[in-house]
Amino acid sequence: MSRLTSELDRALEERAAKGLRRDRHLVDSAQGARLRVDGRELLHFGSNDYLGLAGDRRVVAAAQAGAARYGVGAGASHLISGHFAPHDAIERDLAAWVAPCAKARALLFSTGYLANLAIVTALVGRGDAVFADKLNHACLNDAALLSRADFVRYAHGDVEALAKRLASSGAHRKLIATDAVFSMDGDIAALASLLELAEKYDAWLVVDDAHGFGVLGDRSAADGGNSGRGTLAQLGLASERIVYMATLGKAAGVAGAFVAAHDSVIETLIQTARSYIFTTAAPPMLSCALAASLALIRDEPERRVHLFALIDRWRDAATALAWLTLPSATAIQPLILGANAEALRVSDALWDRDIWVPAIRPPTVPQGSARLRITFSASHSLDDVDLLAEALADVAR
Repeated sequence: MSRLTSELDRALEERAAKGLRRDRHLVDSAQGARLRVDGRELLHFGSNDYLGLAGDRRVVAAAQAGAARYGVGAGASHLISGHFAPHDAIERDLAAWVAPCAKARALLFSTGYLANLAIVTALVGRGDAVFADKLNHACLNDAALLSRADFVRYAHGDVEALAKRLASSGAHRKLIATDAVFSMDGDIAALASLLELAEKYDAWLVVDDAHGFGVLGDRSAADGGNSGRGTLAQLGLASERIVYMATLGKAAGVAGAFVAAHDSVIETLIQTARSYIFTTAAPPMLSCALAASLALIRDEPERRVHLFALIDRWRDAATALAWLTLPSATAIQPLILGANAEALRVSDALWDRDIWVPAIRPPTVPQGSARLRITFSASHSLDDVDLLAEALADVAR
């Protein structure tokens, strides 16, 4: 064995000793509240399929029809010969649906990671600065580093600290980057305050709404929400300074991502963003599926009504548990266990009870805050929530 592989093996052993090893499980069923995993049927609370659309027969049928007409591959990047009619149609629909500014355009990407790399590296570079919440998703951090702009991080949700850093910056161009719904805590960014700072300091505001799109928007306490347009709609925000990104493999149930923004931003991405220019386009069949999914997001608000009923049921039940819950009003409901070993113990105990809730550990979350990241879907029932709460209470004894 070479020195190089020996070093890798030692590092892997150290990782396992710290409780940081991750293993894959084999899923052999369509996405849903119950999955066939490693030969067993499990009740699952670890998916981002918030509206239960990933296995919806109408979305599947749209993908099948799209594959029959357009095949299963795009064959080239969008700027060569891979931009199909379904791509163009869904871009128009998404831009009109989220409307981050007047006459916004949208642009499809294969993943949210690629979309965020495109946004940040196209809008800032050397001599500029990116200001980022410390709990932002990793792809926003990687994008900032790749841009070669100064990378300035501020404590989670600390708008005053951000204001001070913006005021003291001599950067030519400034860009504020934030998750809208933070993926591990489930809380919502103070986007109205961030937009005020962007206006004051002439900055872009990049909003990653991966976990808000399809779920949030025009929500009222009475009906659980009737929009699904995302966090900007929930907060009533729009501006030409906003560059909005959302993924399409979570609440939308399919795959990919999109950026919606002012025409000048979108055209800049088309012309200069390397992760757009040099990537084969996603299969057009996926855009066919997304058209069906967007119609269901728009026309079936009862999915969101049910989802928020599940969240409320869980919040009530969780008060009796021994562990800390975070103040999240979204489908992401973290249960903080602290030590890696404790998170693994509880996750394994649930697994033994045919309930799958993956343990989340550093570096995904800060040291000492290992947790169960419990996520709810419209495919769950109220009885499913009760079963989870009862199992956790039993594990805690």
